[in-house]
Amino acid sequence: MQTASITVLSAPTRIRPRTALVASADRSFRQRLTHILTGLRWQVREAEGGAQAWAEAEISPVEAIIVDSWLPDLDVGEFLRDFRGSFPNVDLVTANGSLEQEGPRGPYRQELLYAMRRSQDNDTAAWNAAPALNDSNAESAAFLVHRPAAPNASVFEKAAPPPSVPAFLRTDAATHGATAAAERLPELVGNAACMIEVSRRVRLVAPRMTPVLIEGPTGSGKELVAEAVHRLSARSRKPFVAINCAAIPEALLEAELFGHTRGAFTGAVQGRTGRIEAADGGTLFLDEIGEMPLALQSKLLRFVECGELQRVGDNEVVKVDVRIVAATHRPLAEHAQAGSFRSDLYYRLAVFLIRTPSLAEHAEDLPFLIEHFLEKLGREMPVKHVDDSAMAKLAAHDWPGNVRELEHVLERGVILAGDEPVLTASDIDFGRVVN
Repeated sequence: MQTASITVLSAPTRIRPRTALVASADRSFRQRLTHILTGLRWQVREAEGGAQAWAEAEISPVEAIIVDSWLPDLDVGEFLRDFRGSFPNVDLVTANGSLEQEGPRGPYRQELLYAMRRSQDNDTAAWNAAPALNDSNAESAAFLVHRPAAPNASVFEKAAPPPSVPAFLRTDAATHGATAAAERLPELVGNAACMIEVSRRVRLVAPRMTPVLIEGPTGSGKELVAEAVHRLSARSRKPFVAINCAAIPEALLEAELFGHTRGAFTGAVQGRTGRIEAADGGTLFLDEIGEMPLALQSKLLRFVECGELQRVGDNEVVKVDVRIVAATHRPLAEHAQAGSFRSDLYYRLAVFLIRTPSLAEHAEDLPFLIEHFLEKLGREMPVKHVDDSAMAKLAAHDWPGNVRELEHVLERGVILAGDEPVLTASDIDFGRVVN
């Protein structure tokens, strides 16, 4: 009689997924890395600062931590050193894509470096650098033209630039290095040195309470810089309140800024909280501060000095905690010297200066900006592209209205192109009347 044999299969051992922790106050930075690492079959947890990252690592073990180049609550250098001491087996990755040399070489080194490079290359569509060139052809220029992509094709195609395209648009991929990728901010499109410097200054000043003055020509993105300062600060969860000092009549600007009580002036049928008070705990952005009347400047100066304000028609003093970021297209230092702007207010506001360049100063970023705006315009419709003739026409323009003008020209071109997927030179209309 044969005895039946029974094979007992042991249950498979459940392996805990690899977990990475991304520590950054920059939400877009965290989201890019989370997307890429998830695709590589990592579990990802996020932290907005060093203290939260430390707590996350203590709650549940992680294999790797990726730390941005600054943290809103802790010094990055001290955090890395102390974290290494407490979690010696965790791979530490800094925002420039390098792994800390101290401690053991973890098994995920190459995969983490790959994820960092991918996140930097895909900062936004406008930040994408040219396809990587090897040393043998690095000197050949890659002109970035977005064409309708074939399946699995790269977003950008490498094409020889037409003769009419200026040399400054012939992008050498070597200029888009890791340093620029680590410093740049997603809101500030461009890899030119002057744009990277803007990002660097924003990162340096954002964690502090220091007042910031942004100077630059009209249409160069001053409000984007102010929003980036707020987003990367410890005040990012509080209001960001913007007011254009040139857009409100002088008679109403004081009440708009400081608020007013009921009956304070004709038409004030009820009291109203001013923009300054509305920004309590957050950031107040004073756009075109150079247009503020001198009489109102003195009242603003008092608030900047002591953090106290009085609503129009009220004797009560209100204490408000606000960080001030101001912007102007005027040479404010010259106006202060000439007496058309209060010098004491200028020195209070201009503790830290950030200058936004004109588009002509970073014209090599034009392809990135075009790509960015066309994708933005294509959020609710198929994305259109530009052909070589349109790119050449755009490159030859002097852009007196800077980046804002470029956005409007492209929006006009998308409308003129109708159902056509490609913008040609005939669709590029600069809106100037020809006599």
